[in-house]
Amino acid sequence: MSNLDLAPFWRTTIGFDRLFDLVEDSRRWTPEDNYPPYNIARTGEDQYAITLAVAGFAPEDISITAEQNTLTVEGRKAVKEDQQLLYQGISARHFKRSFSLADFVQVKGASFENGLLKIELLREIPEAMKPRRIAIDNGFGASGNSTIEHKKAA
Repeated sequence: MSNLDLAPFWRTTIGFDRLFDLVEDSRRWTPEDNYPPYNIARTGEDQYAITLAVAGFAPEDISITAEQNTLTVEGRKAVKEDQQLLYQGISARHFKRSFSLADFVQVKGASFENGLLKIELLREIPEAMKPRRIAIDNGFGASGNSTIEHKKAA
């Protein structure tokens, strides 16, 4: 599926630019982009959580940035020069992990416990965007209490 042609969709859709950009970005993903490992969980109807395994990092080594529809988690570990490692099995390399967020998804908080960074997300749809029931006017004015006169046919 390396020759995915999105041109027909571009010709017949309006306003789906972001969706097609996401499809294109997912095609560029490589297996090497797997550090740090993470989970994405749905914790409620409109609630989500991203959990990243960041063993060896401290909370001050990690920055979380939410900008428009992108969440970026970046880790930079300060190198301690006072110790000489004979073997390093715990990775401490710099990382930058980006997540695309849907419209109206906001970061509500982050916590760090036992080497796991948990980021809580919530989708809050504004009242103006929520479905609402529209009353149907009966065509007799604003009150709808108009009467109709019936006349007998001659």
